[in-house]
Amino acid sequence: MGKIYPAISPEISTWINRQHMFFVATAPLGAEHHINLSPKGMNTFRILDEKTVCYFDYTGSGAETIAHIRQNKRITIMFCAFDGPPKIVRLHGTGEVLKHDHKDWEGLAALFKIPEPPRAIIKANITRVSDSCGFGVPLMDFKSDRDSFTNWAAGKTTEDLANYRRTKNAKSIDGLPAWDEP
Repeated sequence: MGKIYPAISPEISTWINRQHMFFVATAPLGAEHHINLSPKGMNTFRILDEKTVCYFDYTGSGAETIAHIRQNKRITIMFCAFDGPPKIVRLHGTGEVLKHDHKDWEGLAALFKIPEPPRAIIKANITRVSDSCGFGVPLMDFKSDRDSFTNWAAGKTTEDLANYRRTKNAKSIDGLPAWDEP
């Protein structure tokens, strides 16, 4: 039976920090628009306190999460146990998109020690923490993080990445405003 918690407990925090992957779900307000669900990994998630988390948002093929957060701030982050006892944890809350010029950027970026430059940091204020059994989640062994993004980004300059975001990340797949880079 699942439980609801008032905050991220030390036990849940320890469990989350052992997971290699998480999923981010967001949705626009319009029923005609698409819900987004994105897998994330590469050691990009941090728990800041019992009600605040963040993750590095790398430049990608789309910017759905950013567009949806800009529109309505709703976000759900889900972790699944792919090894050990079955478990799923969901963090529901409101998100904020932090760009390089945000006052908290340097302090948060220092928590990651990851060489590739992220597009943004997504910070979420958690309003609901829940867990469930996870009996349907398969057991899988973690082999390693992929190096595809690292290799792709290594061949790009800061301006190359900015140009990519301007052309490929300006709008969501539904035409909502997403990334606005000068």
